[in-house]
Order: sequence, then structure tokens, then C-alpha cells
Amino acid sequence: MNTTIQIENLIGPDKVMDVRPIPCSVKHGMIIKTWLELPVGDHFILLNDHDPVPLYHQFSAQWPATFTWEHLVKGPEEFRVKITKLKTAGEPAVTMS
Repeated sequence: MNTTIQIENLIGPDKVMDVRPIPCSVKHGMIIKTWLELPVGDHFILLNDHDPVPLYHQFSAQWPATFTWEHLVKGPEEFRVKITKLKTAGEPAVTMS
């Protein structure tokens, strides 16, 4: 079975990235890769079946002040978040435990 998912096929002309069919084990990595490759000032709309709060916290911890996160639809069955890249994202911020 081929489990390779093409990122370019996930974002439609409406800039929506539908991640509902993607396995959780690879979902965050694909979303982050997509965002890292965005030009500054560009955005995509994340479409998910649950509120991606853990992903928001990951972005905030690793790339503070480099994105905006705007809920467009907040459940109960569909969640849409507009994620905009404000500036170039370098290496993830180091957090001390």
C-alpha cells in the first residue's frame, strides 16, 4: 500500500489544506513543512476535524512571532484556521525543560 501523500495536492486553489484524511502520525509534520515553505505574507487555511490547539502551541513555542492563527470555523465537526506567515522562520526556538 502506498502511503505517500503529496503536499501540493492537499492545498486547493482556495488555499485550503484538508488534513482530515491524513494519519495523525504524520499530520503535524506535513502542516509544519507546508508553513515553512510558504513565502512571507502568504497563508493557507487548515481544515481539520478537531481544534488544532496542540499544533498552535507547537508553533508558538518553536516559532514565536512568525505567524498569525485565525479561527474561521470552530466546530463542532469542522475546524478551519487561517495560518499566515509573518516572517521567515529559522530554526525552532530552544525550550528549556
